[in-house]
Amino acid sequence: MRFVTDIIVELGFASRERVEAAVLAAREAGVPPEQMLVDEGVITAEQRGRAVAERLGLEFLDLSQHRVDMAAVNLLPADVAKRCELVPIGREGDRTLVVAMADPANVVAIDDVEIQTGMSVRAAVATREDILAVITQANRLDTSVTAVTDAVEEDQTQPVELHDLQEAATETPTVKLVNSLLSQAVAHGASDIHFEPEPRDLRVRIRVDGVLDEIARIPGRMVPGVVSRIKIMCDLDISERRLPQDGRLGLSIDGTQIDIRVVTLPTVHGESVVMRILDRSNALIEIPKLGLDEYSQGRLRVATGHAHGSVLVAGPTGSGKSTTLYAVLNSLNSPDKNIVTIEDPVEYQLPGITQVAVNARSGLTFAAGLRSMMRADPDIIMVGEIRDRETAQISIEAALTGHLLFSTLHTNDAPSAITRLVEMGIEPFLIASSVRCVVAQRLARLLCTTCKQPVRLEAAVLAQSGFTVDRHVDAYRAGGCARCGNSGYRGRIGIYEIMPLSDAIRELALHSASANQIMETARAEGMRTLREDAFEKVRQGVTAIDEVMRVLGT
Repeated sequence: MRFVTDIIVELGFASRERVEAAVLAAREAGVPPEQMLVDEGVITAEQRGRAVAERLGLEFLDLSQHRVDMAAVNLLPADVAKRCELVPIGREGDRTLVVAMADPANVVAIDDVEIQTGMSVRAAVATREDILAVITQANRLDTSVTAVTDAVEEDQTQPVELHDLQEAATETPTVKLVNSLLSQAVAHGASDIHFEPEPRDLRVRIRVDGVLDEIARIPGRMVPGVVSRIKIMCDLDISERRLPQDGRLGLSIDGTQIDIRVVTLPTVHGESVVMRILDRSNALIEIPKLGLDEYSQGRLRVATGHAHGSVLVAGPTGSGKSTTLYAVLNSLNSPDKNIVTIEDPVEYQLPGITQVAVNARSGLTFAAGLRSMMRADPDIIMVGEIRDRETAQISIEAALTGHLLFSTLHTNDAPSAITRLVEMGIEPFLIASSVRCVVAQRLARLLCTTCKQPVRLEAAVLAQSGFTVDRHVDAYRAGGCARCGNSGYRGRIGIYEIMPLSDAIRELALHSASANQIMETARAEGMRTLREDAFEKVRQGVTAIDEVMRVLGT
């Protein structure tokens, strides 16, 4: 078998003369020659790892780029991982653990892992530095969640027959795993964590910038403990697995205050858990940070500067409507104004604003809450969503009786919001008299500034996608680097369509004109459509044409 030093020469990492000198020096120092080459700075630790992998016919892994399964990491105690200079990073099937090792020839270490985990090992090669970094990160992720464990340890109110579930939920590996997954999701800027049961394990995915990505697979034997752990944290009934439950908890992760909404759903393979992560700092966003240009900001400020009337924000679920409304409310919030909101649920708590949560079980619906709010002397009202005719009617009446009202609708564009209200049974003259402005929006991912790559978009190709230009456009496309998790994107920005109701549009609304007719008039009056705003952001290098097509469709 070839020596590692021979492979280092073959791969061009160092000259034969330099390697032979290192071999002689290593004999005197009593260390492996490849380690001597690293210590002298002739080769890097990564090059040494690649040479070792080549010699043994194993895979070399760059753990700074590789997606590490934190559920696998937590299968092995940190002290064992450090002592053996290895770390589990994933699973293959039910019984095989992929383990990154600095010294894959250490069969004793492999035996230790197999005994500790009860799984067979497939070894891969990684640098010592990368392995220690993953172990350190796992420990940091666990300890960064500071506001959870104490309350759980004191919970002694569960029935005796639930002892096994409760014990599994408070075992150290389970606690560490849940804490690590929560902290990892927050560190990646995730909005949701999905725990999805499958026949043999539990798949964990996080939604980052609107896109789901798998981060872990939890072995079947740990699943009951993990689900029970989450339910205990949210004060849910761990014995009830046949009915949906919802709860809420607050955490401090690395000093950041996080609210989490939790929903459990019974499925054919067990309980599914979805955790919505609400970073309180997001509620304090300002209008200039939404993604509006100066012209659009001016239009929005004019519409929200009136003492009465309504401003509607339209778009599908997850398009950032609530964030836009919070930004507007923050800009209007002052001691001389009484602002009242009714939401389902209250996602972010805003200082200085009275917020009411819908509770359908007790009869507090949007419509019922809105009626009561009208008697509470409000200046500004925000209704989380107009879902039915009754809510729409009361909202329109509130806007006509001296209140400034904000709400959302599920429509694809701004003109469709007018026709949607008509379909709900609202009289056209009431719509024309009360609606000041309609804002339609989507969220597009921002290109990573570190790795975005220039690209030329030909006019003919753009025309096929519905973008009319007379010449090619120089833009950027997604690349991929460690900073953005190899996705090519980092963060999101709003794409907007702002339609103030001019006299001409009010006239069209009075005559129940179609959404297309209203669109034509609005564009003639200077409205930039969603597609036009999105394409302008492509021109500016803010996002990519592929992302725009994903968000808006063809």
